Amino acid sequence: MKSIYDCYTLNNGVKIPCVAYGTYKAADGKSADIIRMAIEAGYRYFDTASFYGTESYLAEAIQESKIAREDFFIASKVWKAEMGYEETKQAFERTLDNLHTDYLDLYLIHWPLPSVDYKEWQQLDLDTWRAMEELYEAGRIRAIGLSNFLPHHIENILQNGKIKPMVDQLEFHPGYLQKEAVAYCREHGILVQAWSPIGRARVLQDALIVELSEKYQVSPAQLCLRFAVQQGVIPLPKSSSLERMKENQDIFSFEISKEDMKKIEAMPQTGWSGEHPDRERVML
Repeated sequence: MKSIYDCYTLNNGVKIPCVAYGTYKAADGKSADIIRMAIEAGYRYFDTASFYGTESYLAEAIQESKIAREDFFIASKVWKAEMGYEETKQAFERTLDNLHTDYLDLYLIHWPLPSVDYKEWQQLDLDTWRAMEELYEAGRIRAIGLSNFLPHHIENILQNGKIKPMVDQLEFHPGYLQKEAVAYCREHGILVQAWSPIGRARVLQDALIVELSEKYQVSPAQLCLRFAVQQGVIPLPKSSSLERMKENQDIFSFEISKEDMKKIEAMPQTGWSGEHPDRERVML
């Protein structure tokens, strides 16, 4: 990968850019300004979700850019409260309306459980997946996948669904690598994406990350994003400043050595969000 426009090939043959712009909290000012800035900075792959409340702002920014829809790769997600066969199809139509488009490049189930005490999650996931499979087969979605699904959740889909997921989006950053889930996805040809790819302040201030960023003469954030790319993971960085947006794309001019990659992989847990699909959120 030599730029944010270089692509991986999903298990269904669809090309997907190696870096995306994450729109979570990208419209806190109730406007499309930040997303418009991201387009100006060069991003063409945008990750949104019904839960984020950014779909309509993304549509506005794309429309104002005068850049053709087919030049963008747009991903969205069906939220916990929208799961189920009919509910998912209805949620999908709302998402298309919000985005002012007639298809999605990628659609994900946002979480495997609507709540940690939900007992029938296996069937709910399958009902939701069946709706997505039908939308995919109808050509309305180019690729379908999962978000925050761990191996036991994915296994349910693989054993009982018709179509193999193409993507799984996980919290992934130095200090929280979810190695078992990533290895499982690789084994089954499912591409991993990283939400929160730079972790939190604790990661950026970690002594090893600071030391290595100085060694490679890059920012701690760039080091974290480069780490994801070298792992074959698609990072979804978020930023509200043009300077940082451009900086987050400038991760192809250096390479982390194998030795330093191993050091990062061996870091103790740090920067975890406290989110886990099977547990109540831990407030850190």
